[in-house]
Amino acid sequence: MHDHQPIARLAPAPPCGMVTLKGDPGRAGLRRAVKAAVGLSLPGRRAMLREGERVVAWMAPDEVMLFMPRGDVAAALAAARKAFGKGSGLVADVSDARVLFTVAGPHAREVLARLSPADMGALGPGEMRRTRLAQIPAGIWHWGEGAFTVMVFRSVAEHARALLENAAAGPEAGFFAPGT
Repeated sequence: MHDHQPIARLAPAPPCGMVTLKGDPGRAGLRRAVKAAVGLSLPGRRAMLREGERVVAWMAPDEVMLFMPRGDVAAALAAARKAFGKGSGLVADVSDARVLFTVAGPHAREVLARLSPADMGALGPGEMRRTRLAQIPAGIWHWGEGAFTVMVFRSVAEHARALLENAAAGPEAGFFAPGT
């Protein structure tokens, strides 16, 4: 038990629809599929684009993750599959396979730095990193204003939550300026 206040707030993020698209980024199919599914462009390396409740996140050179309201998933799947056409591409609903957490507060970046080998100081607004929290594969992104979203597989969500809560228990070590 810690005798001090947590240095960041941890909360489950509201459930959303998540769709993985894989394809050759050098061909038009992946770009068309993203545009058809969520109306956004293909993001650059480690970038995320957002318009309202729709987000496209770079996951790997040949993979993006789409986020949207759950009720829009079926239409997004159909639109992406149609846009890929006869070209090769993978479209998969992964909404139930992943869980999102929000880590917020003046020392949220420090909480994540305690668990991840990625340079959390270099993670700017609108950027995503695929990394690990301890030994758990995770995606972490930052929209600014001291708030980060963490994505993990549902099968390890409780373990990830416990790790994040422990890291947030403090005390603050001063790795980063508060609120960055």
